[in-house]
Amino acid sequence: MIEKFQQTLSHDITLSCRAAGARGRPVLMFLHGFPEAAFVWDDLLEHFARPENGGYRCVAPNLRGYEKSSQPADVKAYRAKLLVQDIAALIQIEGAPLECLVAHDWGGAVAWNLANQLPELTKKLAIINSPHPGTFLRELKSNPKQQAASAYMNFLIRPDAEQLLRADDYRRLWQFFTNWGGAPWLTEDVKQQYREVWDASLTAGCNYYRASPVRPPSAQDPGAAGIDLPRDMLTVDLPTLVLWAMDDAALPPELIDGLDEYVSQLTLEKIEGATHWIIHEQPALVAQRLGQFLSKPGATRPAAS
Repeated sequence: MIEKFQQTLSHDITLSCRAAGARGRPVLMFLHGFPEAAFVWDDLLEHFARPENGGYRCVAPNLRGYEKSSQPADVKAYRAKLLVQDIAALIQIEGAPLECLVAHDWGGAVAWNLANQLPELTKKLAIINSPHPGTFLRELKSNPKQQAASAYMNFLIRPDAEQLLRADDYRRLWQFFTNWGGAPWLTEDVKQQYREVWDASLTAGCNYYRASPVRPPSAQDPGAAGIDLPRDMLTVDLPTLVLWAMDDAALPPELIDGLDEYVSQLTLEKIEGATHWIIHEQPALVAQRLGQFLSKPGATRPAAS
């Protein structure tokens, strides 16, 4: 059973959240990406809340700007440090440290930064097809393949991006899913969940890209070429699982090359035959691999109740 609630944070941002499992249990938190929302985690929330799978308290916030979460008008309000601040505050309310922070796509960008800056807030980190900032910057600067794969980012920062994305019943957004290997999971019921989120959240979703300089260089904008980050802003010393779908058209496998240079306790699993939307495509596999990772030493697994 999915619980829905609004959580106001200490800095006057409210996040709409979805959860399963009793309060007071060890917490797993799940962060979504673009163009998605917290509902994509529902199956995993219910799975890990069951006693036989750990009996966790599982929480998935809609990130700032999404669904019924606060939607600041200023593009600068979607900078990474503020997104991290939101999740850090929510973790404190739910009960730090988490057993694990689980994230995909843009949620992973937040999670990588939080794990670097505030590692005390979670015992473990699990990333699903979200590039580490060190390898992503490297590839955006130097690899034409990644630059081409990420060209959509420069589309999403256009001032008319929302108008173009809304045209023809969100035709371009459906193509985000269907052009990358088909999407049999995209039923009419799931489509309607997406429509409701996009009706409410599309400008905010584009603002994530507008607020970030991490994008392919262009004639008008140096993008990633203008960024250099010190190593101490890139290292993660938590036990970290990275599940990487190898057929991700936007995030090619080169992004996991050299990942162990930044992540000292890395478990990397390459998933063949899966795309960026692996959470939809292979939910049972994702649940099984997360369960294995949670059961390993490094985080306390709660007793079943």
